[in-house]
Amino acid sequence: MGLRQLAESDLGVILEDANTGFGWPITVTSPDGVSAGLVGSSGDISQVIDPDTGLIVSGRLSHVSLRISSLIAAGLSVPSGIADASLAPWLVAFDDINGQPYTFKVVESNPDRTLGFVNCLLELYQ
Repeated sequence: MGLRQLAESDLGVILEDANTGFGWPITVTSPDGVSAGLVGSSGDISQVIDPDTGLIVSGRLSHVSLRISSLIAAGLSVPSGIADASLAPWLVAFDDINGQPYTFKVVESNPDRTLGFVNCLLELYQ
């Protein structure tokens, strides 16, 4: 097993282990309605840095990191942002640490095909 394969295998422990890693239940739904319950890392914070001023401002920065091999095994592909509002977006749902559920749409997708994960930037979906 090469170093890249070992790193991707280790990624399973880091991202998908809910007991000793960052694992958190996440539901991913493709634009055509296929859903899968996965485990990954999620984040939802309320402070962001304004790129124009460099100051910390109140906002919402939400993301998920998912293992690409798990997405494929679940019958999905790598999520992507869909700019056309008339089309169905990729959706991601997860509960916060207090059990409050939230649903987001994927606005940007940044796959790392060296290690085998994708980081998706999210926006609250109404």
